[in-house]
Amino acid sequence: MQITETHFELSANDGVAVEVHRWQGSTQRAIVQLAHGMGEHSLRYRHLAESLVRAGYVVYSNEHRGHGQGASARGELGEFGPRGFAGLVDDMALLSRHVRGVHPGLPLILIGHSMGSFATQYYLVRHGELLSGAVMSGTSALDLLGAALQSGFKLEDMNAALPDVRTPFDWLSRDPAQVDAYIADPLCGFTVSAEGMGSMFANLADLAPDAMRKHLRPDLPLYLFVGDEDPVSNKAEWFHPLVRRYREAGLRDVSCHVFGGARHETLNEINRDEVEAVLLAWIARVVAAK
Repeated sequence: MQITETHFELSANDGVAVEVHRWQGSTQRAIVQLAHGMGEHSLRYRHLAESLVRAGYVVYSNEHRGHGQGASARGELGEFGPRGFAGLVDDMALLSRHVRGVHPGLPLILIGHSMGSFATQYYLVRHGELLSGAVMSGTSALDLLGAALQSGFKLEDMNAALPDVRTPFDWLSRDPAQVDAYIADPLCGFTVSAEGMGSMFANLADLAPDAMRKHLRPDLPLYLFVGDEDPVSNKAEWFHPLVRRYREAGLRDVSCHVFGGARHETLNEINRDEVEAVLLAWIARVVAAK
């Protein structure tokens, strides 16, 4: 199958230019929207996007505020801007509304990784009506992660505990080629400003089960997955409470998977084919039900 990759911009209501990438082939039976993590960018998901296109989906992903080539050119890497994390979440909804207009009637699945999964948690309570399903990769209960960070928790500390550590970013994956590519990428490896980081935790009350129960559709399918060596979820310790909260909030179709031995970027792990296969099977089930 021939896969076409194109790039364009959308304009947010506060004038921010939102950089978007699209992958498509000859078959489009659903839309998949990707939301990347912190200190990286959308084009790192090209392998997943192409797998999704071969499975019959059209794929879109936007660069978050403070990320991507445009932010780099403007000297804004790591800066969410005046609207903070809320602006980033609204950009995702902007893209969702755009793609629903371009592909009317097609189901829309949102996949968020790491920081993109935290944005997805907020998205679900603010814009969940746009979706037919949602996926969170490398995710965690945001309040538990935030409390640990305030107490001095650092991802680098978890990295040091790994066997045969080569680099400060071994916690991302057991695949050294993926780690080296991340380090060599000028659009990866930076940190978000303190103001931006703080804004990510500014509305945690919206993510409590009682609050989510008021805003989440009980029939929204959800799939969450992590590696059991992922420091962002403290080796899944902060993952299982998140899964329970969604079930407590009334969601009837919540699936989860913990991949043994995998680190933070399960989609870039040595068993990435297995991780993608499970994800594609879940998406196929959700799309078939629609």
